[in-house]
Amino acid sequence: MARPKGHRFRGLARPGILAGLLALLAFGAARWTAQVIFEDWPHLEDEVAYWWQAQAATRGALFVPSPPYPQWFLIPFVIDDAQGRRFGKYPPGWPATLALGMRVGRPTWVNPFWAAVSVVLLYWIGHRLEGPALGLLAATLALTSPFFWLNSGSLLSHPTAWVLSLALAWAWLVLAQTPPPGRARAWAAATIAGLASLGLLLTRPWTGVALLALFLPGYAVLFLRRPALRAPILSFAAWLGLGLGLYALWQYVLTGSPWRNPYTLWWPYDRIGFGPGHGVLPEGHNLHQAWVNTKFSLYVGNADLLGWFRWSWLFLPLGWWPARRRPAAWPVLLAYPSLVLFYLAYWVSAWLYGPRYYYEGLHSWLLLTAWGILTVVRGIQRIPFRNLRRGLWAGLSGGLLFLVLANLLYYLPGRLAMMHGLYGMTPRRVQVFLQPEAQDLTPALVLVQGVERWMDYAVYVPLQDPWLQTPWVFAIDPGRWPDRRALAAAFPGRNRVLYAPRQDPWLLAIWVDPAPVPQGEPKE
Repeated sequence: MARPKGHRFRGLARPGILAGLLALLAFGAARWTAQVIFEDWPHLEDEVAYWWQAQAATRGALFVPSPPYPQWFLIPFVIDDAQGRRFGKYPPGWPATLALGMRVGRPTWVNPFWAAVSVVLLYWIGHRLEGPALGLLAATLALTSPFFWLNSGSLLSHPTAWVLSLALAWAWLVLAQTPPPGRARAWAAATIAGLASLGLLLTRPWTGVALLALFLPGYAVLFLRRPALRAPILSFAAWLGLGLGLYALWQYVLTGSPWRNPYTLWWPYDRIGFGPGHGVLPEGHNLHQAWVNTKFSLYVGNADLLGWFRWSWLFLPLGWWPARRRPAAWPVLLAYPSLVLFYLAYWVSAWLYGPRYYYEGLHSWLLLTAWGILTVVRGIQRIPFRNLRRGLWAGLSGGLLFLVLANLLYYLPGRLAMMHGLYGMTPRRVQVFLQPEAQDLTPALVLVQGVERWMDYAVYVPLQDPWLQTPWVFAIDPGRWPDRRALAAAFPGRNRVLYAPRQDPWLLAIWVDPAPVPQGEPKE
């Protein structure tokens, strides 16, 4: 694929500098979202499990010994098996990445960092497809996207997977360009593509399958038609094979079978596919339910992608017009549709953070929108009548300004506000344990009373490590005195604290249990 000159901004000698500034803005936006909206705290069950797995990964552990009486240390999506091991159900890619942030004391900075990297990669891809104007416009649209803000500030795996998706797309465009890249660049691109594929399979494997399905036919064509690229493409295949092998090894270590997904240890029906045993319906997941889920996700995404109410798709058809004659661009631009298609086979939809199962294809939506806008610009420039040109320019500029401002001033603030304090998972609920006078009670075993839902206990997970060796150890209050005694005996040398946050969130009550009374149990 030849690299067209495309549009250039007059007077802008170094558009890469502007792309760097956009990346800094992306980091700032994501970091603000993480700190102000999400309060640097996990909110979803998925985030709690990722946090726990990342804590284990800081010591290089895939699993830890199960705690005594694991039913009183119940963490969402963290499994205790028959061998006395405790581990999370999620693949190790994102927890390992998050663990690096934990090691330097900045776990909630990891996704904002990836947000900045993704903007740079998006610019590079747009630059390679059309020129700097396309890259800068797509990157600017990303900065205005509520979908981008929501996920970049979260503790979910999607920002990491999107960077890997973008790296895979960029490397493909380098290898597919005409004339062919030099030997060193071809090897570098193939290595990046291979590492990105490996990372995707170990971070979001089904997403990786959906994206690789777009690129593998193209790599096969390059392998057959360009002998000079065969060795680099074989190296890409080797990295891909390594990723598949490591994924199978991970499953074997945790489940005893390279074919069994740890997801099924938590919910036996949590698997990809159709029919009985897939999903919560008695008859299993089916095409009708797949369509219902997908239609709902697309409906939500229509607003969240650009914040243009239900008009985020407005320029997509026009964006396909210049892309129609560039087959090498198709795998890049079909990322979002491919994810929609592949996730038909998954029994549940996602909407709270936008249609997040499609997040790793966000670049195709942004690039096509930007390309559609530039197509309109080109069309206006060809009109020979000056007054008509001016009128159309005013209409296009005013329409875009209205959509962007309506998003930034109305939709985006409201969308972010609805996520603040989600599920009551807020660090304000653990402030009592951070007070100086509370530290005098440590080391302590805290029995949390009134636990009715997962978030009533999971909110305390960040204050303890998977080995339960931290100053504070939290357990769900068993309620019965014999169980309380047994639990306390499993953690000798710790003060025993009863904590009833629903009654008084600032009261930590120490209980001293005398020897059991033979006549019967004391009344609570």
